[in-house]
Amino acid sequence: MSVSIHPSAIVDDGAQIGDGSRVWHFVHVCGGARIGENVSLGQNVFVGNKVTVGDNCKIQNNVSVYDNVHLEKGVFCGPSMVFTNVYNPRSLIERKDEYRDTLVKRGATLGANCTIVCGVTIGEFAFVGAGAVVNKDVPPYALMVGVPARQIGWMSEFGEQLDLPVSGNAETACVHTGSVYRLKSNTVTKH
Repeated sequence: MSVSIHPSAIVDDGAQIGDGSRVWHFVHVCGGARIGENVSLGQNVFVGNKVTVGDNCKIQNNVSVYDNVHLEKGVFCGPSMVFTNVYNPRSLIERKDEYRDTLVKRGATLGANCTIVCGVTIGEFAFVGAGAVVNKDVPPYALMVGVPARQIGWMSEFGEQLDLPVSGNAETACVHTGSVYRLKSNTVTKH
C-alpha cells in the first residue's frame, strides 16, 4: 500500500500519513500532524500541527482541522463543517496558549456545515446533524440538531435513528444489523 497525494497538495516535512490514505486537491497537512491509515482528506482540507486523525476517517471538502483537535478511528467530517480551538478569539489578542482540546470519539458523524465549539467531547457513534452548533459534550450514540445543538434521539452504529426515547429506560434493535441497544439512566449502550 501507499499514500496517494495530489500534486496540488502540500504535505510539510514531518507529517505522518498512514498507508492507503488519500490526500486530494489543494490540501495542506502541517508537519506535526499524525494521520492514520485509509484516511480521505477531501479538496481544500487543512490539518494543523497538533492534530491526530485515526484510521478510516473521512474529512470532506473545505474542512480545517485546527491544533488540539483529535479524531478517533472512523470519524466522518461532512463538507464545510467547522472546528474551533480558541473559545473567545480576538484578532488583537494572542491566545495560542489558550487552545482548548476537542475530542471526537470513534465512529462519530459531524454533518455538513455544523460547528464544533472547542473544548467538547463528541461521544462514540454520535451523530451531529447538518448546520448544528455543538457547544457542550455529546453522549455516545446521541443525535444532535439545531443551534445550539440539542439532543432529539439516538443513532445506531449503522447510522440510522433508533426507536428509543431521549430519556428513560428502553431497548430496541437496529433494523439493519439486529444489534440491540439499551437506554438506561440517559445512556445508550450496545449489547
